[in-house]
Amino acid sequence: MQSIKDILAKHTTQGATTEAATPETATQETARQEAVIQAAMLPKAMLPSQHDARSEGRRMSAFNCPICLDRGIVIEENLARPCQCMQQKELYNKFKYARISPNMMQHTFDTFVLEYYSRCLADDEKNRSYYESARLALHGAQDFVNDYLQTGTALGLMFTGPVGSGKTFLACAIANALMAADKNLLFLVVPDLLDELRASIGRKDAENSEQDLLDAARTVPVLILDDLGAHNYTDWTKNRIYSIVNYRMNYQLPTIITTNLDIYELGEYLGDRTSSRILQMCRIYKICVEQDIRLANYLARENKK
Repeated sequence: MQSIKDILAKHTTQGATTEAATPETATQETARQEAVIQAAMLPKAMLPSQHDARSEGRRMSAFNCPICLDRGIVIEENLARPCQCMQQKELYNKFKYARISPNMMQHTFDTFVLEYYSRCLADDEKNRSYYESARLALHGAQDFVNDYLQTGTALGLMFTGPVGSGKTFLACAIANALMAADKNLLFLVVPDLLDELRASIGRKDAENSEQDLLDAARTVPVLILDDLGAHNYTDWTKNRIYSIVNYRMNYQLPTIITTNLDIYELGEYLGDRTSSRILQMCRIYKICVEQDIRLANYLARENKK
């Protein structure tokens, strides 16, 4: 049987991809490292000095994962287990486009601005103001996160609306809230996903074969499919998307979808069997906006010059 010291050496890793949490104080970190040292029998000289809290804070900020200090494992009561960051990294490594960009990491529920949405203009289909539709979508996203964190499951969501209406923003806010709670997920832009699947064809012996990529998208606890829109879908791509959606519906795995199409238009592009399953597995929120929010931000920025 391997010793904890050997496990530590074997699983030491760099560049874990989970979002760094707030650094702990020097006292808390020192206490935790003392427990690790006692379990793994590491030299006590490796501990940082307690009096230099500022230096310790800088040292902690150098780690991508403050939970395992980039070792890839966590020691609890003399037992070693893989850190959550390693599971997330394994998923990310399968899809090189899966990472949420630094800009997307700024998208949170608190920074979702309802003032972009008109209180006067109304969605004729729902007979709600643009503001009310956006408010309901925001609350639906927050409820999803709360339900998932409390029960480990939740009904999925589909955000539909024109370009620049805040759909991807809400999807990112959901992803960031779940990642902050140490939950595994994949955030995939659909055109990039399809490119990855095409590129994997024929790599049967490779680590990231088509089957590996499909299995990751099918089985990840939470999947976010961004921009499931009006693309040039072939029968091959339709079947791959159906395979993912059907599996996740059958196993009640939450899926978040953003699209500029309504559910009927999705059926025209992807087929009724896929759109029917999306209806079963998702709540649908339509978001309307008078002006593309990105364009509004651009105009506001340029007018300041």
